[in-house]
Amino acid sequence: QVQLVESGGGLVQAGGSLRLSCAASGRTFRRSYVMGWFRQAPGKEREFVAAINWSGANTYYADSVKGRFTISRDGAKNTIYLRMNFLKPEDTAVYYCAADLRNSDYVDSRADFTSWGQGTQVTVSS
Repeated sequence: QVQLVESGGGLVQAGGSLRLSCAASGRTFRRSYVMGWFRQAPGKEREFVAAINWSGANTYYADSVKGRFTISRDGAKNTIYLRMNFLKPEDTAVYYCAADLRNSDYVDSRADFTSWGQGTQVTVSS
């Protein structure tokens, strides 16, 4: 089993920054897994935000966050991060960490995220 626990959410003014963390654990967790961030705003479907491969060399972002958000990972700590800068009110959502458990290297639409965290709320005030 794989456990993913997000943290770092909160309330921030527009233009501000936050860093989310996702700690991964479990007997079957592998550092080779592609990891990603998704978000879901009230009344909307969950949407992809960013993904990163095992080495951190390959990343992929949604157009809406490109240039503002940065995904990274610390293999030694089994933790991934999402640095969010220049936040906008439309970034308000519950942010979820996810893992692709297939040992693939796909960070784009070919990734298949099947393990999920419980989410952390990010609220951006105008």
